[in-house]
Amino acid sequence: MKDRQKLLTDEQWELMGAMLPPPRVRADGRDRPPFPNRACFEGILWILQTGAAWRFLPDEFPSPSTCWRRLK
Repeated sequence: MKDRQKLLTDEQWELMGAMLPPPRVRADGRDRPPFPNRACFEGILWILQTGAAWRFLPDEFPSPSTCWRRLK
């Protein structure tokens, strides 16, 4: 993942980030480390702002399926 563009200011993220649940982690710890909530949330915002299909989400965000699962 490349350095991503920031769609939220740090102040906006302070307000919003506290409302999101932490990413799910498998009990046996065999999964990869989860992507940060902020990166996924900004990927979701990018989709909503542009109206693009998930498959066109830029590489600077987590994968489209990761962002979609967090939205779901």
